[in-house]
Order: sequence, then structure tokens, then C-alpha cells
Amino acid sequence: MKQSSPKVIKMYAAREEIYPREAKGRYATLRWACVWITQIVFYGLPWLTWNDRQAVLFDLAARKFYIFGLVLWPQDFIYLAALLIICAWLLFLVTAVAGRVWCGFACPQTVYTEIFMWIERKIEGARSARIRLDRQPWTLDKIWRKSAKHSAWWLVALWTGISFVGYFAPMRSMMAGIGALSLGPWEWFWIGFYALATYGNAGWLREQVCKYMCPYARFQSAMFDKDTLIVTYDRERGEPRGAQTAERTKGDCIDCTLCVQVCPTGIDIRNGLQYECIGCAACVDACNGVMDKIDLPRGLIRYSTDQAMEKGWSARQIGAHIVRPRVLIYSALLALIGIGFGTALALRTPLKLDVIRDRGSMGREVGDGVIENVYRLQVMNTGETAHRFHIVVSGLPGVRLADQEEVLLDGASTRAVPVRVQTERAALTGGSHAIMFELSALDQPSLKVTEKAVFIVPR
Repeated sequence: MKQSSPKVIKMYAAREEIYPREAKGRYATLRWACVWITQIVFYGLPWLTWNDRQAVLFDLAARKFYIFGLVLWPQDFIYLAALLIICAWLLFLVTAVAGRVWCGFACPQTVYTEIFMWIERKIEGARSARIRLDRQPWTLDKIWRKSAKHSAWWLVALWTGISFVGYFAPMRSMMAGIGALSLGPWEWFWIGFYALATYGNAGWLREQVCKYMCPYARFQSAMFDKDTLIVTYDRERGEPRGAQTAERTKGDCIDCTLCVQVCPTGIDIRNGLQYECIGCAACVDACNGVMDKIDLPRGLIRYSTDQAMEKGWSARQIGAHIVRPRVLIYSALLALIGIGFGTALALRTPLKLDVIRDRGSMGREVGDGVIENVYRLQVMNTGETAHRFHIVVSGLPGVRLADQEEVLLDGASTRAVPVRVQTERAALTGGSHAIMFELSALDQPSLKVTEKAVFIVPR
């Protein structure tokens, strides 16, 4: 008996190449405005200076984060955590109100894909020309165009990688190191890694990142409800599809498929909301352009809500349902966290003091009934202005410093200051006693900090 060959079942469908058509309209203009704004900020910030240093620099080697006039140390990590929480809640709020507008307009994957597709269109031509170019055999023209496109992609990706590393290493010194080929291995690695990620994600993977790699597409439905703005197709108005006739027996959709051709993820929005939809509204621009040409009202594909489509609400009625319990909860939590974050930053004292006892030298008698303890004061000036600080100790009768009472500390620096604290035995019993160190700036009395410590009296 002849044995049949094994049947191969593929778990995943093969990827079909998507050739997005260029969309023109108000949403395309808004998307390019987001591209310009985000990239001016991203590429420009590492070159800005503030107080004779880079304005935004996450200096991991020195363990200092510079954000314009703010200097954060490892002890200030709570502020970065709070900032991330604020960004997360803001994303939740925006998603509850307007769906995936972040994905469609400001997500780095969308932004760099737009840049790469613009380069592709300039070198290889419009959608139909790109399709023909890919299907034709290799010629000198095809080799030239493909080489030019990928070279341009690599240049953008490489500059993106350099700019990214410029947030963690001083940009100007890093550029000098690149010119002299003297960067460290980790700097070369991260420049190459981020450049490769940009080139691969925006040039090759594109919609695959949004469909399969991005977790946001998977849990976004938990933040949607019937009053969330999404890109929708008006089925009652559009169906049945077909060319317009004098008798108008068809719906407004002429089945031109332009909404599919401009979609960066290759879906048909007329089939309803799909998790692949990133809310870029390219289909809205394409459909509105068609409606203008055939003298029909715009809005066959538009931003609307499920409930508005079911009940035929106007834009005013849709707006009236934006304020709802989910949005109020997100807004209240965001406001509380934001107020707490702002208050904590405003009340933050740019001076820190840690008191460490010298464990090798406990309380000791140094003569004439005087007890002495040795401490190390770890003083941290988190501001960028140098100060001379006055050290005062209190908490016990006659307690005093036996040596330096002042210390000079540069801006954004830390220093260990050994001090000897003395007092008379006669007024004390044996054991531990609480004392207090106070550190205050001589030129700015309001800048001060106190820290508790323990004074040991031998029994």
C-alpha cells in the first residue's frame, strides 16, 4: 500500500506585501505635523545646552539625570517612576476617549514608518510603480533604486541611533569620538542596535510590529466602550456597494477600495473594527476625497462611536457622551498623580544628608571627661550651584563639633565629610542618645536639611 506524504499545516499565514497608497487630507497633514514635532524634539534635545552642559542627559556613568534645570540622582528614582505612571494614565485616558490615536499619529513605529515610506515613494515612485518595480526582473534601474532606498534608510536609522545614545552620553563628545573612531564598545553597540531596530521595524516589519509585536493592540479593547471614538464605516449609508447610477440603486460606497489601498496595515475598515486598525484615519482622508469627486457628503468613513452609529447621533451628541464614568475616573487619577508629582518637585530640597557612624570607633573618652563619637556625613548637593554649608549638631547638653564646621560643595556633586562630635560625660548616662545634624547654606539660609543620629556614651 502506497504511503501518503505527510500533510503540512502552517500555523501562520505567509505575509502578503503591503504597498500603502499615499493619502492626502487633514488627517494626513496632522500625522505629518506629529512627525515633524516629535523628530524635532527627539533629534534636537541632545544638542541643547543648559548651564554649560547638555540640557537633557541621562548620565548613567555618573548616576545623574539632567532634565533642563532639574538634576535627579538614584535617590530620586521615585520622580521618574511617577512620570512613567503619569504617561501610562494619560495613554489610558486618551485611548478611552479617542481610541488608538497615539498609534496612528505619534507612536515611534508610525512616525518612522511614515519617514521611510516617504523616502520609498520619492525613490521608487507611487504605489503602482512600486508594485511594478518589485515584480520586474533585476535591472540596473531596479538595482539603483533599491540601493538608493536602503542607503537612505540606513542613514536615517544611523542618525536615529546616534541621537538615541546622545541622551545617555554627551552628544558633542560622542560625535568627536565617532569622528576619531574612539568610542567605547558599549556606545558602538547601542548605536548599531538602535539603528538596526529602526531600519528593521520601519523598513521591513512595518505593520507586523503593530499586528503581532505590540502588546497595546491586544489589551486596547479593555479600555474601549461604546462611546470611544474609533474609525468607523457607515454601513447603512454605504451598502450595497457599487458604481453610482442615475437611479441611485446602490449605496454611497462605490467600492473603489482606496480605503484599503491607503491602510498601512492592509485591512478593510468596511468589515468593522479590527485590532490591526491603528486609528491613523488614512482611510477617512481617502474616502472623503472620493466623496468630494462624486458630489456626495463626506463622512462615509469617519471618527465616530459604536453607540453614535447605532442611534444616528450628531457630532454634538457624541461630544456630550465623552464625559462618562470611565473618563472621569482616569482624569481624576491622572490629576491626583500629577498634582502630587508637581507638589513633590516644588517642595524638593536640592540637598541631601546621610549620617554614617564610624563603626571602628565607638563612643570613647578623650580626656577631661569628654566623650567623642566619629561620624561620616555624606553630603549631596543636587542643585547646580556651589554652596558653602554650615554644620551644626544639637540634641545633648554642651554637644559640639570638634573640627570643621563648614564645607564647600560644588553643584551636582557629593562629598564625604568626617566629623568628630564631643560632649561632657558628667551630664549624660551611659548608652545611646539621639542627636541631630543640621546642614544649611551660608548664602541661602532657606536651603537646609536635618538628619538624626545616635551618640554613644560608654558605660
